[in-house]
Amino acid sequence: MAKAAPLEKYRNIGIIAHIDAGKTTTTERILFYTGVIHKMGTVDEGNTTTDWMPQEKERGITITAANITTFWKDHKINIIDTPGHVDFTVEVERSLKVLDGAVVVLCGCSGVQPQTETVWRQADRYQVPRIAFINKMDRLGANFDRVLGEMHERLGANAVPIQMPVGAEDTFRAVIDVINEKLITYTDPEGVDLVYSEVPEEFKAQVQTYRHNLIEKLAEVDDHLMEKFLNEKEITIPEIMEAIRRSVLANKFVPVLCGSSLRNKGVQMVLDAVTYYLPSPLDVPPIKGIDPKTQEPAERQASPDAPFSALVFKILSDPYVGKLFFTRIYSGRMTSGTMLYNSSRKMKEKITKVLIMHANKQEIVESASAGEIVALVGLKESKTGETLCDDAHPVVLESLRVPEPVVSMAIEPKTKADQDKLGLIIRKFLDEDPSLRVKYDQETGETIISGMGELHLEIIIDRMKREHNLDCNIGRPQVAYKETIVNKVSGIVGKFITQTGGRGQYGHVVIDVGPAEEPGKGVEFINKIKGGSIPREFIKPSEEGVRTACQNGILAGYPVVDVTVTLVDGSYHDVDSSELAFQLAGKYAMHEALRQGKSRFLEPIMDIEIVTPDDYWGQVIGDLNTRRAKMISTGQRGKLKTARLEVPLSEMFNYANALRSLSQGRATFSMEPAFYAEVPGHITEKIISSRAETAAQKK
Repeated sequence: MAKAAPLEKYRNIGIIAHIDAGKTTTTERILFYTGVIHKMGTVDEGNTTTDWMPQEKERGITITAANITTFWKDHKINIIDTPGHVDFTVEVERSLKVLDGAVVVLCGCSGVQPQTETVWRQADRYQVPRIAFINKMDRLGANFDRVLGEMHERLGANAVPIQMPVGAEDTFRAVIDVINEKLITYTDPEGVDLVYSEVPEEFKAQVQTYRHNLIEKLAEVDDHLMEKFLNEKEITIPEIMEAIRRSVLANKFVPVLCGSSLRNKGVQMVLDAVTYYLPSPLDVPPIKGIDPKTQEPAERQASPDAPFSALVFKILSDPYVGKLFFTRIYSGRMTSGTMLYNSSRKMKEKITKVLIMHANKQEIVESASAGEIVALVGLKESKTGETLCDDAHPVVLESLRVPEPVVSMAIEPKTKADQDKLGLIIRKFLDEDPSLRVKYDQETGETIISGMGELHLEIIIDRMKREHNLDCNIGRPQVAYKETIVNKVSGIVGKFITQTGGRGQYGHVVIDVGPAEEPGKGVEFINKIKGGSIPREFIKPSEEGVRTACQNGILAGYPVVDVTVTLVDGSYHDVDSSELAFQLAGKYAMHEALRQGKSRFLEPIMDIEIVTPDDYWGQVIGDLNTRRAKMISTGQRGKLKTARLEVPLSEMFNYANALRSLSQGRATFSMEPAFYAEVPGHITEKIISSRAETAAQKK
């Protein structure tokens, strides 16, 4: 049974990093040292606690964020081990949304990698305080100071070491605590017995330099310490630690630790740093939302006595229990068997069980309160990103930000009998994964699933087969192109008028359409009707018609994005006007605007980082130039050369095999979506003709 802990002793933290930086191994060591497990697994052997899915064990990567509850020095810690692969970035996004703090793991040799930058930006967006752990100090090429420099340059972080490594690569043997000026060594291979001793003479000068730098950097962001520093007063160890905590909570400072999780060095100090420096639910600002009755801003204090509020941030299907709704409770308390109000859907839901999760194992509890992360059983209609609250004090909390998919794939069951089954299974996956999209393509007669990358869709297909015994035929991965308008057009008329003897149909709208001021806006609809030329009840149907038209553009049926549509005029008929007529008028007007404003394709551009030995530099870069790549920067990492480039996703399918053959398997790359950009004219023609060909074949 989970122990109770006062709210100030709670820590809700995420382990975030680039793929292969050592998140899962670090989490496994944390579970071992806190007594949750009694034998440490490894990613290579596929026996870690948090990578429990068959696909995770086989591939050695984290796919789904796993939640674990543990205790360390009378603190209750909820840990979420997040994926590092860019295809599962929504798992990081929704985890950071509900967490109070994060441990960013960096590889001692690879340093700051593209996905490190992505998770750092995500943490910035949610203003999540963080500490950093430079892992793999025992690996060939590990360089503590270089990684620290990259954190300053690439992340813009005020990152300052509170530890320093003794040795590096195969000579890495211990860690020095800069604050307490102590050498920390281990007497056993499992790293359980720590020995604190005086710093050897040879390192004393270096430790003094690090310590002086730490106090100086703290003084820059902490007024209390600044005063003592300027007056050259003695600064005590507790004062340094308190200043670090204040600065971390204010997101002005990132303490940096080091070690090797695989060699069991440094992990206990990470746990100590979590309890010392990262926030409890009481240290973060009250959660903000909207009062659905008044539409006024509302907030909830982190207190068990405040009105209940919680956010469903993840849904998982369990073969024995049914759906598990992972929920962060922000305020109030709840017990199993109670009714909660889903303010996002304006309906009541009953909780049958409250569970504390230990990866894929569950512990039933009677109740849960503010600050906890639990899994609920019994909800029927709730979806990811929705708010549960007390119906006497309703509030709608801010939902999740879901990235746009970049890769699509046609999918169909191998037998006609499985068609309905496919629909049910896809619906289940859509509930679990908000970054997955599905649509039926009228033109080609195909069911299209879209996701964050080839691996993302591959895992979905694999799970369909393993978990639901459904075999599917799949098309080649396709780029999820978008369409947008080039020129602003005004006074575009859309009419739907019919007269068939009895009551007719009459809808008439006039719209202005132009490119959005900034990319990523989607479709923005502005109503500027004055004087009642269109009655209020027909404004919404006009907007629906415009949005329906934007689901399938005029060039090749791809969605229209980044447009601003302004409804400026129109007319109606007292008898014949209807919602349907205005819906169709809006749709026709939008299609005409796209024709007149010259629609164009947009394609996803990827940010790619290449790391290659010097010998293969020419071949690798030459090949990327043929793929329409644009060089952003080059660098050196030890004996390896690095390059950052921007390259269209359409040119990068199956790139892993191409790079392997170009470099005899010695070069590596990582890639993530950066932005959408206009497709060159000759490629546009190819896309349209290929689309027409597919449609003709299907007919």
